[in-house]
Amino acid sequence: MKRGALLAVLPLVFATATLLTQSSGSPPATTTSTAIGTAQVESKGTPSPSDGDLWPSCWAGNDKLYAANGDGKGFSLDQDFADIAVSEINGTPGSLSGATISKGDQVGSIWSGAGYNRKPTGMVCVGDTMYLAVQDLALDFNDVPAATILKSTDHGRTWTWDKSKPMFDDHVFTTIWFADFGKGGALAPDGYVYAYGLDGNWRDSFDDTVADPQSVFLARVPRGKVQDRGAWKFYTGSGWSAKIADRKPVLTDQRRLYAQTYGTNASNLSVISQGGVTYLAQQKRYVYTSWTEYTFEFYESPTPWGPWKHFMSKDFGGYPWSTSKYGGYGVTIPSKFVQPDGKTMYIQANVCPCGGGGIGTSVYNFNLRKLVLTPSSDEPADNLPGPENLAAPATGAVAISKSTQSGSLALMNDGATTGSETDFDDEVKGASWWGYQWPSRHKVNNVEFTSGAVSAQGGFFTGRPRVQVRRDGQWVEVGAQTVSPAYPGDVSAGANTAYTITFPAQETDGVRVIGLPGGTRSFTSVAELAVRYVAQLADGGFEGTGGGKPAWLFEGTAANGVDRGLGFAHSGANNGWIRCTCTGFSALYQTIPVTPGTTYTFGSWVNASANLPADQGRFGVRNGTQDLASTTFGAGTGYVHHEVTVKVPEAVHELTVYAGFNAPGVDTFIQVDDFTVG
Repeated sequence: MKRGALLAVLPLVFATATLLTQSSGSPPATTTSTAIGTAQVESKGTPSPSDGDLWPSCWAGNDKLYAANGDGKGFSLDQDFADIAVSEINGTPGSLSGATISKGDQVGSIWSGAGYNRKPTGMVCVGDTMYLAVQDLALDFNDVPAATILKSTDHGRTWTWDKSKPMFDDHVFTTIWFADFGKGGALAPDGYVYAYGLDGNWRDSFDDTVADPQSVFLARVPRGKVQDRGAWKFYTGSGWSAKIADRKPVLTDQRRLYAQTYGTNASNLSVISQGGVTYLAQQKRYVYTSWTEYTFEFYESPTPWGPWKHFMSKDFGGYPWSTSKYGGYGVTIPSKFVQPDGKTMYIQANVCPCGGGGIGTSVYNFNLRKLVLTPSSDEPADNLPGPENLAAPATGAVAISKSTQSGSLALMNDGATTGSETDFDDEVKGASWWGYQWPSRHKVNNVEFTSGAVSAQGGFFTGRPRVQVRRDGQWVEVGAQTVSPAYPGDVSAGANTAYTITFPAQETDGVRVIGLPGGTRSFTSVAELAVRYVAQLADGGFEGTGGGKPAWLFEGTAANGVDRGLGFAHSGANNGWIRCTCTGFSALYQTIPVTPGTTYTFGSWVNASANLPADQGRFGVRNGTQDLASTTFGAGTGYVHHEVTVKVPEAVHELTVYAGFNAPGVDTFIQVDDFTVG
């Protein structure tokens, strides 16, 4: 895979299909996991003194890490190049050393003749016995017809295998990796070795004989019979079968990324590729690490067979990459480097940039970068309203975006509003977003988005940006959003300009500002993004947009709604209204967060019909059902301002603002607008 391996020229398309499914016999997979609260992965790795790619590895009972590479010298840089090599690795991330202990014809056969190389795809240690999956990969990287499993009982110095035939052929289950159960496989739940496989190629297959290149299959075999093909059984969706034809996918993900690019970079990328599965004992989760040309794709499951759920894409953008960010292939999490907290670990991913990556050859090696996976919490949100920025680093907030040009999102919550980060990534993309996720839920109702640099090429949203929150792992639109000042939706949005988006209080573990990127190169920019939970009325002028619930609720039997652009507003385009020929009290109301002991002044503008009796209209504030302050009104000939002042009782964190009237039994209405709190 050394020469241009990561550059696959794929056809341009103009739409992206999103479908994540689970095989029959298992619960259906959802698009996003709720088990992983936040995930952070470094944008670049730490090189080691080695040469080669792929690097599947295993942690043996002797406490050594062993890894196999393709196309390189391994950890002995003074040796000759080989298409396959095995190395013994010592040290810790950032200070690794090692030595190549076997290579070339010592490590596997080529079954498919001229035009193919040997490629290591998976390695597993059963105590101190090592098994290595090796495939035949065509020199153009687009065909994988055969694979077999090798065995070593002397820590990789010598290998044995059936030299008469491969264990897998005819492009079926020919890209194989194993579940990593820690040192010598000590964390394995039973007496089996679990093997994952793709039919055909290690990436989006160009082989038309492969029916579904976007599915992962699973097999298991007793620990002592890994090379006995007859002992292998394949997951069928509800059980196990010795017939490989009975296998069913444990994961199918039909998403396509980078549907269209501006230049000649690859496009229409599938997300299922050769990677690794590592068991995290403290989180009781299996993590599958996959990749595309420009992204890492991460999935998790409570069992080896699922249900597998996607929890993160790490998007590095299109080429050229830089020394500050780059992706990679053959992505794995070596269990030896999982830290005692069970959250901190290291990804191995390497890349050959010679086809256009632009970062030199220093990344073509055993290359580690830190990954932190924090489990989600089921505890309800308990934060109180106040001026604090909930995106401050101390809150555990993890910044997220579609991609990042520099590789870092640190400026989003550094308190400065004069910088700029963009998500320019060479994609003709339909959405840009900037936001945060937390491992636990927070109450939020206010986002201040400060733009970065803008130009004709991009840096701004086309139309107005919207707020979405994460609920049960899914991003959903918030209703009744307002933005101040008004967002122009073009380059005049300006650089380093703050826009405050308010909305009804949401309890969520994630929030983001999202919209259609503008400019000739489809990207947006950010300088700062602050998130708060403050004492505020949402949509006080009834101008809010969004697909969620309205900010204002209703009690009573009258008709009610919003006049939109009818000329009845006190200001702006819209106003609320209540009207009926009924009797009894009806009102529009909203419950808002407040701080105990604080004094607030609430205001509203009300226009009442000429037949509303005196003192039958009422504007006020209550705690539950108890009125704390109110004022009455009757018939009017235009909008009148009403105001009440309230000191919040101790231990009270929410108050309800309302405006309504006691209907006299004849056609009567009120119009309300411009509610305020200060």
